Amino acid sequence: MYSRFKTLATVVAVAAIAALGAVVANSGAATAVPVDKNRAAPEFTGINQWLNSRPLTMQQLRGKVVLVDFWTYTCINCVHTLPHVEKLYEKYKDQGLVVIGVHTPEYAFERETKKVSAAIAEYGLHYPVAQDNSYATWNAYGNQYWPAVYLIDKQGHIVYSHFGEGDYDQIDAAVREQLARPGQAG
Repeated sequence: MYSRFKTLATVVAVAAIAALGAVVANSGAATAVPVDKNRAAPEFTGINQWLNSRPLTMQQLRGKVVLVDFWTYTCINCVHTLPHVEKLYEKYKDQGLVVIGVHTPEYAFERETKKVSAAIAEYGLHYPVAQDNSYATWNAYGNQYWPAVYLIDKQGHIVYSHFGEGDYDQIDAAVREQLARPGQAG
């Protein structure tokens, strides 16, 4: 009897922790998470289609600072961050920043390319957007949140991540810091 109670208590505790994590992830609360600076950024895999761009690879982007933004067009927190991501792109694209939006759907209806393209136009996004309907790139990053940004240095390593809205000045500062660092292509 005690064993069953202990098992049930463990299941309830795990479920409560998972539910709390989901609430925090969807609350719009900003979270900067330390990352393993030795971790190479994963390649863009399983991409259904590239919008606003030809297909890109992390290998091709070596020597550039890359901001990867995971989003979906019906996530209000994502919609709130898009103007800031576009602003970063416009501000730093001529200094070596590449922004890649990775549209990963939360709901089945968000998988339609024409709806993603309409959202790109509606929100005035000019940077490349990769459509990740199979969650292959999402999973390669180990991502769990919308919105989520990952900053990759010129050597191809993830150096910063941020989940949720806010801290735009901190993200901008992280981008500036990486752009100022010497780097090498290849």
